[in-house]
Amino acid sequence: MKNVFVAGGVSIDSIIYLPEFPAPVPQTIHECRFNETIGSTGSGKALNLSRLGFDVYLHALIGDDSFGKKAIESLNKPNLHFQFDNFRGGTERHTNLMNAAGERISIFTNNIAEEPPLSYQQFHPFINAADFIVINLSGYTKKILPMVKASGKPVWTDLHDYDGKNPWHKDFVKYSDYVLMSSDNLPDYRPFMQKMIDEGKELVVVTHGKKGSTGLTKDGHWYEAEALTDFNLIDSNGAGDAYFSGFLYGFSNGYSMHKCMQMGSIAGALCVNSDQLFHPELSTSLLENLFNKHFSK
Repeated sequence: MKNVFVAGGVSIDSIIYLPEFPAPVPQTIHECRFNETIGSTGSGKALNLSRLGFDVYLHALIGDDSFGKKAIESLNKPNLHFQFDNFRGGTERHTNLMNAAGERISIFTNNIAEEPPLSYQQFHPFINAADFIVINLSGYTKKILPMVKASGKPVWTDLHDYDGKNPWHKDFVKYSDYVLMSSDNLPDYRPFMQKMIDEGKELVVVTHGKKGSTGLTKDGHWYEAEALTDFNLIDSNGAGDAYFSGFLYGFSNGYSMHKCMQMGSIAGALCVNSDQLFHPELSTSLLENLFNKHFSK
């Protein structure tokens, strides 16, 4: 099994499903579908990757509270090793409002500190043992980026809905070698992708939800992959992390760039067909079978 180290991103989320987002007026909503579950980008990647042939070591900060215990229980899965430090401010919490189109308003109701007191030496064994290293967006993970660079290993990162300008992301942009993100806040994404390649990135992939994804490699080749839209939308939370995981599965198997993107599309489609951050039937065989069904000619 390939070993992957994932740093950052565990929360407990309250998810509220509505036909449409509420109008900005005082009101009472009497009935809605509701779910309280594990959330955030580290959880999403780890739960998907651990089903796709990877031995996953996930590190995050949680509180010594009931929500932290729920996170530990939710991440107690085969091939997933959850390493954590306790944060005195409590476990990270999000409240997500979802509409029928799968769009989200996410409210961070409890954040973790940007620079918590941690022993960063603990990460050296994870970095040294890893075949792939994924550093997620978090304040504390910024200090892990130069540690990975010093090891000579490449950094994978997910910039999510980065707008191409926010200075908070600069360390992740600087140190990353493999970049995935969405075009939600970057409609003119191609110049940014080209800039990343010009600055030495190995590849950049930008996802567009139902409109598929766009990739660019260091040799200057552009790629487009379709999204799979014939899967019922149950919950779009985690779709980007599932895409990332499907892409990394393909990459770890030496697949072409286009096939990696197609594997990402399949994993993302499976995720939205579930109310969890992963599809409960996700496996390497399911991914390969769906590839043969939808993409193989």
